[in-house]
Amino acid sequence: MYTATKGSSSFNKDILRLAVPIVLQNIVTTAVNSADVIMLGFVGQDALSAGSLANQVMFILNLVYTGISSGVIMLAAQYWGKKDTKTIEHIMGIGMQLSIFISSMFFIMAFFFPHVLMRIFTNNVNLITAGIPYLRTVSFSYLFMSFSQVYLCAMRSIERVHFSTVTNAVALILNIIFNAVFIFGLFGAPKLGILGVALATVIARGIEFTICVIDNFIPKAIHFHIKNVLEVNKILFFDFMKYSLPAFGNEIVWGVAFSMYSVIMGHLDSDIVAANAVVVVARNLGTVACFGIADAGAIILGKSIGSGNTDTIKSDSSHFVKITSMSAVVGGIVIFLLRPVFFTMADLTPTAQSYLSIMLFINMYYIVGQAFNTAMICGVFRSGGDSKWGFFCDIIDMWCYSVPLGFISAFVLKLPPTWVYFLICTDEFVKIPFVYKHYKSYKWLKNITRDF
Repeated sequence: MYTATKGSSSFNKDILRLAVPIVLQNIVTTAVNSADVIMLGFVGQDALSAGSLANQVMFILNLVYTGISSGVIMLAAQYWGKKDTKTIEHIMGIGMQLSIFISSMFFIMAFFFPHVLMRIFTNNVNLITAGIPYLRTVSFSYLFMSFSQVYLCAMRSIERVHFSTVTNAVALILNIIFNAVFIFGLFGAPKLGILGVALATVIARGIEFTICVIDNFIPKAIHFHIKNVLEVNKILFFDFMKYSLPAFGNEIVWGVAFSMYSVIMGHLDSDIVAANAVVVVARNLGTVACFGIADAGAIILGKSIGSGNTDTIKSDSSHFVKITSMSAVVGGIVIFLLRPVFFTMADLTPTAQSYLSIMLFINMYYIVGQAFNTAMICGVFRSGGDSKWGFFCDIIDMWCYSVPLGFISAFVLKLPPTWVYFLICTDEFVKIPFVYKHYKSYKWLKNITRDF
């Protein structure tokens, strides 16, 4: 079990112990996304673009899961430091309540009104037609994920990162296999094209759900109990809402704004959409290590605060941010070195290839700012229960700066698509001075546990 950090050497060991499995999980996730792009690229550029746009619904839902998971980790990590496992079970139950309800709403929209969702992201009839069956099929995976994502998050918060990583990796690797089977019609299966990607996702997430249910009956520190979903601990529910709602809102504010970037590009032309589908894979690969380190840091710092060992938090948090930023620089170098590989991931038009070349260079720098801000807002600040500051910061940065700038540059100034993309990608660097100032104030450092 984790002990309080004593110097950078001990902190590095704790980061390494938790970060490596999370990074491996992120790598597998990125590999699956890459496989989707490569396989859909063989189907055609319209299938690639339609799948990319339809997947924005899953992107937003994943942000919901991230927001709920942030609330779970903020509270559970500190209670784990306090060794209060019963309270952690109640926290997981509250997370399940929210996750199941919201996932059900997404399922209803995607299954019964997929055309409405597709029209939000594009007005291209071909892309809408291709995206509708994909959304209707993949909607069933939302129901499976409503349980598994919160369950796996709770396991990470008590440092069962290896189980979480293996479970997610199994599901994602199966996703790749089923993608190949249903897209290309292997082993006598029908060739389903873009529909095959959706079906593969549903099967893989169903298996992930089954593994989590089986694991829940194995003896361990915490378990999921249905009564924790049906019963309400008013004090703990209030705490969960107090700390998780701003984190949830932060993810939604950031995620919907990020989806608005896709809306802007989706109304420019299909070439920039196709190029962006590949760039997303490159960016995910570049940030795979730094985001894994950020997740591990949030758990370690939160647990240290909850256990009352706050003496080294300031030095540990500073060391943690440096490690995360350095990993982002390495990620930028990886993107540069793998540029030739990204151009072979899909059969793009010459125009889309020229867009992709410029967008890859932009992301080499972009991920450094993104990693720094993520480490601060989602790692350091939330470990001390401070989720409000990031929420208001992203409201101002995304909705008062980058989204309006994107619309103005695209539809008023009518700038070239790559210039629109470049201006949008300045969002992370605008907020860095404000994020750093809040970090140095140490107003985020609080013990948010109670005695139950």
